[in-house]
Amino acid sequence: MSRNNVQNTHINLQIRELHGALVEIVSVMNRPQRDEAMVREAGISLDRALFPLLVLVERLGPIGVVELADRVGRDYTTVSRQVAKLESLALVDRQENANDRRIREAVITGKGKVMTDRIDEARERLGQAIFANWDNQDVADLVRLMRKFADDLNAGQ
Repeated sequence: MSRNNVQNTHINLQIRELHGALVEIVSVMNRPQRDEAMVREAGISLDRALFPLLVLVERLGPIGVVELADRVGRDYTTVSRQVAKLESLALVDRQENANDRRIREAVITGKGKVMTDRIDEARERLGQAIFANWDNQDVADLVRLMRKFADDLNAGQ
């Protein structure tokens, strides 16, 4: 067996292991109980279905409903109704896209930003518990490598 075949087999096993870890992470992240716990920890009142949309609008906005629906893996019409609910709660506004007036984009409001700041603080507290027994360098390496992986994954779309 050539060195390349051995190396490819090793990389393929690592890719399989990485995929398994990502499936576990996504499964945990997608659990309704996790969002409910985050909302409770943040001390906010927000429907669990609206929580990830609000966070994405704050992180990525202005963002169109089609892109938002694609990112959360939900139907466009469902996300459109949910964004309308966020708008009725004064957590997001909708505005015309600067380049295409037919596209309406969601942007965070001041009230929405206060809420996502509380969510970020709660996420930090929960993250501290997860990483309590990790070396600082291990955390830094994980963050660096996850950012690199996310960037390369997005570039390959």
